[in-house]
Amino acid sequence: MEVYIMNINLLAQSLQKNEITILNSFGRNNTISNVEGLSNVEFMRSAMYLENKKLVEIIKSEKKVVLLDKNGLDAYKNKLPEIVLIDLLKKQDLTIQKINQKLNPDRSKFAIGYLKKLGIINFEKGIISLNSKNKSIKETPEQKFINKIGKSELDISKLSKEDNYAFVVLQKRKKILSIQNRNKFELKLTDLGKDIRLELPKTPGIELNSPSIIKSRKWESQRFRRYDVETPVPRLHIGKTQPYLDFLDELKLKLMQLGFEEMEGPIIDTEFYNFDALYQPQNHPARTWTDVYKLKYPKEGKLTDKKLVERVKNSHETGGDIDSTGWNYKWSEKIAKSLMPRSHTTSVSARKMSSNPKIPGKYFTIGRVFRPDVLDATHLIEFNQLEGIVIGDELSFKNLLGILKKFAEEVSGAKKIRFLPDYYPFTEPSVQIDVWSEKLNKWVEFGGAGIFRPELTHPLGITQPVIAWGLGVDRMFQQRIKSKDIRELFSDNLKWLREVKDANN
Repeated sequence: MEVYIMNINLLAQSLQKNEITILNSFGRNNTISNVEGLSNVEFMRSAMYLENKKLVEIIKSEKKVVLLDKNGLDAYKNKLPEIVLIDLLKKQDLTIQKINQKLNPDRSKFAIGYLKKLGIINFEKGIISLNSKNKSIKETPEQKFINKIGKSELDISKLSKEDNYAFVVLQKRKKILSIQNRNKFELKLTDLGKDIRLELPKTPGIELNSPSIIKSRKWESQRFRRYDVETPVPRLHIGKTQPYLDFLDELKLKLMQLGFEEMEGPIIDTEFYNFDALYQPQNHPARTWTDVYKLKYPKEGKLTDKKLVERVKNSHETGGDIDSTGWNYKWSEKIAKSLMPRSHTTSVSARKMSSNPKIPGKYFTIGRVFRPDVLDATHLIEFNQLEGIVIGDELSFKNLLGILKKFAEEVSGAKKIRFLPDYYPFTEPSVQIDVWSEKLNKWVEFGGAGIFRPELTHPLGITQPVIAWGLGVDRMFQQRIKSKDIRELFSDNLKWLREVKDANN
């Protein structure tokens, strides 16, 4: 009990002047919505401080109010056109021409039509007159409603039956009414707030020291306000880089530190580099519309290196200059020229190998690829791939598995990894790498890898072994941050972007 009283006293001594003013303003019902002498900004700022200290609860309520719009303000000042016309007809019957002279044509046209529909006026032989029983009309329900709003906005939920009728009618008319939301904030004392009111200082403490306070020696007789450095404050959301882009930059840096050189290639490429240069036959099912996208316009690109095209053609048809039979079919240059959004970043590897690279050499690229698929927690139709190749003598399948295992552990934070035999037209042997996702409680495919076949490398001018891999870098980051849904990586959800944490940092 003594500790509680001491804490109450310390908390009371740390309150600012406006906070004390608010706490002293509570009456018997323990709720207030404003304090005389404090602006709305000062009131709400101090209210939030008090709520952080668990002394008050801020209760927010909303209501819709009706105000006058541009034409409504004119009707409040000069009356609605139908009321103006009634006032004119009380004095004398008028022709349409005369009415147009006193009201502008648009207003007179509306007023005549409106009053005629209600049976308030007669129209005979070009003369407009008031019905005898309507000559005593001073205001319509609509004009009364406008006059009320002109004095003060009205709460829509509290409109009388007559006002609600006028509200519905006037809503159909152009720029008469404007509906706006109003937020009301009310403070309610908590139990701690009730207790602390008994301990409030009679005079607020000195907030800031100043030369005048020192000279006047006020500091000798007045206390300084106690500052509680442990009081919770509103969380600040400062700017930061997008977490997934941060990860990609980190990944590039790691690869460069390991001696890899970045390679580049176009997102829109020919089937030649996406498939043919990779020794994938033109009748392979992975080249159909179910697995790749094609460009409608332009449909074809150019193949400028005719010698390279001829070597790739021979490799497909007969196996080329190595001990191979090839795919044994008639290869088509027209198909190879077809343009497409690349379906894998291996097309970049094909371009690199055909451009006389340094040997031995280690190369990588991280790029966007496109494949028709069903969007779900682990699949996208547009995603990123990490492509890597290592060229050199005496490279083996064992070297490849070691690199893949290292990547999965260090980059994605995977604890359980498995390798499965796989098949790709351009690698032999081939392997699939999976990692265990604790969030999804299942194995998730990371990508494929293998040793490039000589039917692929020889036409590109490479005679040494080439180990290669294409990994789903999106899934790497998904695994690393323990995300259930890969779509979150590209989300514009600010809450997720602020709260996501990189498990490796």
